[in-house]
Amino acid sequence: MHVKKARMTSLLRANRFLSRILEGITILLMVALTVIVIVAVLARLMGQSFSWYDEVAAIMLAWITYYGSALAALHRRHIGFDTVLLAFPPQARLVGVLVAEALVLVFFILMARAGLQVLEVLEGDMLVSLTWVPVQFTQSVIPIGASLFVVCQILSLPEYWSKTMQGISLEHAEIEEEVETELQKNKDRV
Repeated sequence: MHVKKARMTSLLRANRFLSRILEGITILLMVALTVIVIVAVLARLMGQSFSWYDEVAAIMLAWITYYGSALAALHRRHIGFDTVLLAFPPQARLVGVLVAEALVLVFFILMARAGLQVLEVLEGDMLVSLTWVPVQFTQSVIPIGASLFVVCQILSLPEYWSKTMQGISLEHAEIEEEVETELQKNKDRV
């Protein structure tokens, strides 16, 4: 029992650590994109235009998407079908979780592999507007993001597995938690 608890504690620590890193990266990218957009708009209003703005903004949006999706996977916040899965009997639920997880992991492993192949093809190419920035750097988010998604999916699997086998919906638990929090915040107002 102590070994299982120690494993779960280590898993929880790893989950929190990775969550903080991904949150930091995602927030940093969002702030940087916001600043770039604001500066570009102000420059256009003053009659100046940056040649690199569109290309960099599109790349940053892609990076936000990849890192944000890994963060969502870590917290199991992607679109799911918990209600359908929980309607199955326990044995079918077990098979459903295993098949779904396997499909997701295989997809992202293949995506990481394809991303590495894309990087090989792009070797030597530079951005059109910023000729000193390698396209490989900008597209490195594909294998990195896919690999992070795999790691996050695996780190979040034990809790998801446990709750699903207990018949607890992550979506409903989150909604109930938010409702309870709001009720506690507003109890003095009534």
